[in-house]
Amino acid sequence: MSEAVPPLGGARFNGLAMIEDAGLMGMITLRGDLASAAMKAAVKTALGLGIPDQRQALSGEGGSALWMSPDELLLICARDGVAQVIASLEDALAGRHFLALNVSDARAVIRVTGAGARETLAKLCPVDLAPGTFTPGMVRRTRLGQIPAAFWLDGRGAFHLICFRSVADYAFGALCDAAAPGGAVGVHG
Repeated sequence: MSEAVPPLGGARFNGLAMIEDAGLMGMITLRGDLASAAMKAAVKTALGLGIPDQRQALSGEGGSALWMSPDELLLICARDGVAQVIASLEDALAGRHFLALNVSDARAVIRVTGAGARETLAKLCPVDLAPGTFTPGMVRRTRLGQIPAAFWLDGRGAFHLICFRSVADYAFGALCDAAAPGGAVGVHG
């Protein structure tokens, strides 16, 4: 069997913000009735988390749950734990209408950190990233330049950007350009 390779090969860039390949991680698209007691119990059993509110993320020791749409979550866990999480969801939701799909190989995650992280993303995404507006635990599906992307802000101040693996090089390059030294605009700090 072939060995998994990080989407960007561990690439890093340090400018106004640190831009880095977050490496391999497990990602599961979960679709279904997010308001149902069965779905809430299934996610709690699988990851130890509740269902996040609209445009929110929840994180714990087992991973993270990101709200993506009224009937969709993106679950993030250890890559080697994906099969176990999906099996747990399938057991808990048997007989109900749902989809749990491993999308780990189809996505890339890029971490954006440092004092210029907000400004770097704000140059590329039509999202209000003011510190009082976009706070830890928030998630947005949006565009990054010419591609669809989503990102969330964790409790440590790191932004995690998710995009299709096929456009990860474009996303990384655009972020590096936006974080280039000498390019500070000063809107967010």
